[in-house]
Amino acid sequence: MSAASAVEPLRAANLLSRETIYDPIFVSARGGLVESSSCASFETIALSDLSVHLDLLFVVAGGNPFDFADKAVLAALGRLARSGVALGGISGGSAILSAANLMQDRRHTIHWMHLDELRAIYPDANVERRLYVIDRDRFTCAGGTAPLDMMCAIITKHHGADLARAVSNWFIHTAIRKAEEPQQEHQVSMPVFGHPALDVALELIQNHIGDPLTLADLAFLSKISERQLERVAKDRLGMSLMRYYRTIRLKKADDLLSHSNMTIEAIAQATGFSDRSHFSRVFQGAYLCGPSARRKSRHRSNEQ
Repeated sequence: MSAASAVEPLRAANLLSRETIYDPIFVSARGGLVESSSCASFETIALSDLSVHLDLLFVVAGGNPFDFADKAVLAALGRLARSGVALGGISGGSAILSAANLMQDRRHTIHWMHLDELRAIYPDANVERRLYVIDRDRFTCAGGTAPLDMMCAIITKHHGADLARAVSNWFIHTAIRKAEEPQQEHQVSMPVFGHPALDVALELIQNHIGDPLTLADLAFLSKISERQLERVAKDRLGMSLMRYYRTIRLKKADDLLSHSNMTIEAIAQATGFSDRSHFSRVFQGAYLCGPSARRKSRHRSNEQ
């Protein structure tokens, strides 16, 4: 199901847009016909034989992803990352990316069944219990139907919310779930503010913490004018949208300062600030102390 939930939205986007905007190919360790857990078969290209440029490569892993130990595949994933290819993990895929040392200083998620084991094996991992996480050039999600929601988020970024909604409706998926929605029924989901364009903008904000969008980008992708979007944001959020965006980024930075061993420079990059100096100035303005002092005070509080 995970593989189909990732590929089918791209096929639908091509069909509904009446042009080839996505061109998925299937890759495996050795190529040839590969059978999925549902007994569906995929004709694949061997990872070592790739001759086309990839924009994004997803690692789809069912079963126990921690058993995977193909050094040639892990090395090939590293080479792709160094060449600038964005990488994603579906279901247990982020465990394989972690084994290849490709999730350092990146927020990510994994199927809830593997979450505790991932944290135990990689105690410094910035893993979150979310439906999906998009952090700059890393795209990770839980299994099942979660890839459908992540792909709709990707389609929204590339081609706007209208096409993403059309794709979702094509699969009788009447509501695109937010990134922060739960993987399991008992978890609490993020609030919805009741305005379609604002909800799209807020989801884009959550998905682009490390690579912030402009107000013009948010308005364009939400199918609303900048002026209208700002008016709705001030009415529903009590502040301008870009101020809210900065607040969300700073909250994520504060969380990383408290719960990760990332350097200040890495946290600045992960939350979309150009450099440590800029990040420190903005953080000081919001929290009345610099990032280093904030981290030390949090650690002292935890030790008491």
